[in-house]
Amino acid sequence: MTAKPAAAAARATVYGYPRQGQNRELKKAIEGYWKGRVDADTLRQTAAELRRGTWQQLAEAGVHEVPTGDFSYYDHVLDTSVMVGAVPERHRAAVDADALDGYFAMARGTQDVAPLEMTKWFDTNYHYLVPELGPDTVFTADSAKQVEEFKEALALGHTPRPVLVGPVTYLLLAKAAPGVAADFEPLTLLDRLLPVYAEVLADLRAAGAEWVQLDEPALVQDRTPAELNATARAYRELGGLADRPKLLVASYFGRLGEALPVLAKSPVEGIALDFTESGAANLDDLAAAGGLPGKRLVAGVVNGRNIWINDYEKSLATLGTLLGLADHVDVSASSSLLYVPLDAAAEQDIDPQVLRWLAFARQKTAEIVTLAKGLSQGTEAIAAELAANRADLASRADAPITRDPAVRARTAAITDADGRRSQPYAERTAAQRAHLGLPLLPTTTIGSFPQTTELRTARADLRAGRIDGAGYEERIKDEIREVLSFQEKAGIDVLVHGEPERNDMVQYFAEQLTGYLATQHGWVQSYGTRYVRPPVLAGDISRPEPMTVRWTAYAQSLTERPVKGMLTGPVTMLAWSFVRDDQPLGETARQVALALRDEVNDLEANGTSVIQVDEPALRETLPLRAAEHAAYLEWATESFRLATSGVRPDTQIHTHMCYAEFGDIVQAIDDLDADVISLEAARSHMQVARELAAHGYPREAGPGVYDIHSPRIPSTEEAAALLRKGLEAIPAERLWVNPDCGLKTRGWPETRASLENLVAAAREIRAELPTDAA
Repeated sequence: MTAKPAAAAARATVYGYPRQGQNRELKKAIEGYWKGRVDADTLRQTAAELRRGTWQQLAEAGVHEVPTGDFSYYDHVLDTSVMVGAVPERHRAAVDADALDGYFAMARGTQDVAPLEMTKWFDTNYHYLVPELGPDTVFTADSAKQVEEFKEALALGHTPRPVLVGPVTYLLLAKAAPGVAADFEPLTLLDRLLPVYAEVLADLRAAGAEWVQLDEPALVQDRTPAELNATARAYRELGGLADRPKLLVASYFGRLGEALPVLAKSPVEGIALDFTESGAANLDDLAAAGGLPGKRLVAGVVNGRNIWINDYEKSLATLGTLLGLADHVDVSASSSLLYVPLDAAAEQDIDPQVLRWLAFARQKTAEIVTLAKGLSQGTEAIAAELAANRADLASRADAPITRDPAVRARTAAITDADGRRSQPYAERTAAQRAHLGLPLLPTTTIGSFPQTTELRTARADLRAGRIDGAGYEERIKDEIREVLSFQEKAGIDVLVHGEPERNDMVQYFAEQLTGYLATQHGWVQSYGTRYVRPPVLAGDISRPEPMTVRWTAYAQSLTERPVKGMLTGPVTMLAWSFVRDDQPLGETARQVALALRDEVNDLEANGTSVIQVDEPALRETLPLRAAEHAAYLEWATESFRLATSGVRPDTQIHTHMCYAEFGDIVQAIDDLDADVISLEAARSHMQVARELAAHGYPREAGPGVYDIHSPRIPSTEEAAALLRKGLEAIPAERLWVNPDCGLKTRGWPETRASLENLVAAAREIRAELPTDAA
């Protein structure tokens, strides 16, 4: 069937693009700047070259409008805070002295000044810096970055479209600044913020911008009538400005829902919607709302968050329907392409047939251009591409890797009893205390220790053949001995082996499980200069042999103190991978859980009494709409229990979560039935401890007292003050002392000092407790 050509040619565009460069040039330049090896001018030159390369690649691929302003040294929400002058008072002097150093101080902190809080960007693994606002916040416009990057692209002959975080989303993401009442609502500052956006828009218009994109992903969440009214007011005011570019309001990550008619009635010229599986309801909602007469629709029909190839015929059918619902339809991805790697063509170790199933940012750009061509010129114009696409989709559907009968038979045989510990927590905890003999306020770390240059060199030497397997293992053993020796001397109670053999907390396990594919160059930004390579979950999952037992048992043989076994939980194994899209997530989670169950049981059988199964992504993966929460949390918590419930009562199960909003999943945390949970809490000043207490959480918890995402070293007094706050919510017999997260990204000098201060703080607080506290 031939798609009906559009009245005007459909254009291809993208909302945003990966920032790092093919070889992570941005990461290297920024970290070089932090270490004093790269000066500011060189850093700026590297950034400009990366921007130019991105725009050129997009233009050559056939993209009509290129995004500008989406590039960031650290985070686009932090860039927005700078744009509107929302700099916390504690950072003001640093920003005034040097804008670039002040920017990084807001992101990372300094020894004397704490950074902004960091948390997950909606349901992704990207972290943003949380704006701190209060009733006294004064906004001032600073459009320099946005205007300069627009002019850069314009001068190179491109058609740029500046991208800004929208004012409603910006305020909905913000929090009350320290010292401001917790019930302060940043959205009350909207009328104060809108004139600043108006000024930025006027500056961009004066620079020549025809369109500006305002990202409003917060509108795909459940929003109150007051928030929807604020949205209507915001876009009525911005749309009514006399001196402005045309406005494209972009939503992504799902269904726009109640906000769709609000935006449809507003005087903006364009709306961008997600029409992939996560936003499929937008098509029906758009039809029910009477379409978008007089407006431009940017249709996100290519998945911007996963790496599987597009189904061209399905997308063209959607696009054909949309032609009758808007004056003009353009084609894009469902979101920025920030969440996928740069180029699948760089992967040399993936089977060529399998590689044809994968689309990274460059391949997705080509898909967008192909679909725009098909929509404008009819399917005959892309006949060859359609035929190849059909063949690739069929190849994947029929591939043996996708289905393992033994795995499916095992998951089908799961019973309710498989997901329950043999004794309730109250009985288990007595057995664990007797078995482990730990003091009040036991100290531990989250798992990883610094990944030193020597460790990375050893892995590179092994890959290159410069050392053999035996030589590599000796280096790993040396590192484990050093890590254990330090922990014992520092006085830490429950030790870890430091994970020197691991490249990443998901990739390490994925490389040892069937059904996963690993990439060489599939880097995706997690936060700042931290990039990860999410593995590809392509087929049914099983564990051919033990993955961690050998190194954990070796570490335990070196000490009398308990050494934690360290695993990544089933939800996080999914969330931080590119998951298969051909079966329900819950089914895939059960497969991963059974593989981990085998590992947990083998760890216990080999003498490990404390086993941590990390689930930092439990909150991150929570659907954006409340109506979908219960179904997700049911399979998510079940998969964790399935992985951990096969052990004896005296084996202590830990879990860990970080950098998320925990308050709305406290019941799910309880439902995990872990014996101990450690959580990020330092930047949020023990907020999660108060949330656990309000819920009546009955188990042990370790809200972090050391923010590991900042290079600053917390003093003993600072850690002790946080512990005292923790004790206001959690009794001493159930409170642990630990950092916020793993120490992989930190250096040894700051790690040693910080952990020594943490232990000293625990001892100080123990001495303050009454003798009968236990």
